[in-house]
Amino acid sequence: MARKSGIRIYRGRIAPSPTGLLHLGHAGTFLTAFERAREHSGFLILRNEDLDVQRCTPEFAAAMIEDLRWLGIRWTEGPNCGGPYGPYTQSERRKFYLEAWKKLREKGFIYPCACSRKEVAQSASAPNDLDDEPVYPGTCRRAENAASWRLPAGVNWRFRVPDGEEVSFLDLHFGPQTLIAGRDFGDFIVWRRDDVPPYQLAVVVDDAAMKITEVVRGADLLKSTARQVLLYRALELEAPEFYHCDLVRDETGKRLAKRHDALSIRRLREMGWTPKRV
Repeated sequence: MARKSGIRIYRGRIAPSPTGLLHLGHAGTFLTAFERAREHSGFLILRNEDLDVQRCTPEFAAAMIEDLRWLGIRWTEGPNCGGPYGPYTQSERRKFYLEAWKKLREKGFIYPCACSRKEVAQSASAPNDLDDEPVYPGTCRRAENAASWRLPAGVNWRFRVPDGEEVSFLDLHFGPQTLIAGRDFGDFIVWRRDDVPPYQLAVVVDDAAMKITEVVRGADLLKSTARQVLLYRALELEAPEFYHCDLVRDETGKRLAKRHDALSIRRLREMGWTPKRV
């Protein structure tokens, strides 16, 4: 963890993806991240997670920054440290993700997978968890040609989880967490066939490179944290601490998503809401 003269320096981050307008759920999580950084007299980084080229747009990225500033959220570090700050942009950091992929391949942690999403979803072992990916049945797990791939494009690359291992971590909000690899989650994708590094790999690489000491995000990512703990270990990186926030839900009990345009920060602003009311 980042330290100065023996004192731990808090480094947090907010990492929205510009695939739509920010909504009340985002506001709750990002305000929590902002407050925790301020309480610890630490740094807060803004990271634009724009790797999904099919859905991310410059317009959403600009709206994201404007809405965060309107809410009063201030980040204190970015690539243009002379001001205005940041954000760091994931689409500009491909070489770092590629280096991590090569390391995982060389150490035998990942393998190429030719299975389609439909084939995995139809497998008998897939759980009925709509908020998470199905457990991979292991169809391509015995692939022995990983070393022959110089670049990852063309197939999915999966991380081989240690079946039966208890993956534990302390969540600073929900308390101790334990998930079983191979049961609660299976071999997960760390590079997509369309040559895009997905969320799991990118955030681990970036949080480590940016020396993040605490990750604040929604409770829907608790299971992803277990996957990332394994990636930190495989890449020989120090994992940060984690704080998962309660999810903001609509009147039916469903968690908010970017499709909830009526509850977007932009729409609420147009209706006359103030940052304090949000």
